[in-house]
Amino acid sequence: MDPYAVLGVRPGAAEQEITAAYREAAKRWHPDRSPGEDAAARMAEINAAYDLVRATAQHGLQGPWNPGAPTPRTRAATRSAGKGGWLIPPLRLALGPELLDTLNPDEDVKLVTPTSTWASPRAILAVTERRLLWLLDDAPVARVHSLPFRNVAEISHKVRRKHATLMVRTIAGRRHVFHDLRPHTAASIERHVQQRPLS
Repeated sequence: MDPYAVLGVRPGAAEQEITAAYREAAKRWHPDRSPGEDAAARMAEINAAYDLVRATAQHGLQGPWNPGAPTPRTRAATRSAGKGGWLIPPLRLALGPELLDTLNPDEDVKLVTPTSTWASPRAILAVTERRLLWLLDDAPVARVHSLPFRNVAEISHKVRRKHATLMVRTIAGRRHVFHDLRPHTAASIERHVQQRPLS
């Protein structure tokens, strides 16, 4: 999926243009205005595209969806380098090099979004098929953290105005809180973690 094509803007578009395109698409495809499974699926795609574009912009990375930066020469070269060759380019850009290094081979990434935590006002949260990964973007050390779903005892979110907070409690009793998420994104993460396999 090319997130810029989904939003209907050109690569490298200004943040205001991307936000305006997202709002227009969200108004058109929101389930309250366009009931049905097609509209819900399209809205999920629009939300995922917007999150990818925002996460990529936060890293300041470029590639085929952000013109001007180096891109992997071949899929095989990327896979052998351990840099997420199995992922689509927008996901690789949104994850950035540190989160890509943390991924296991062929680990499927479901969602990437900007967030903030008490330790870092600039963070990137990634949801894979088996765990939560986050990068504290402005921390000098211990930047990447991981929480396997099997270690999650409780997850919930609450919405305040236009932003949501995702609260995660581990089986060891530790709490992780992710702020400044879009409500739909927080709900999607909560649902994905709750539907994890029991094994």
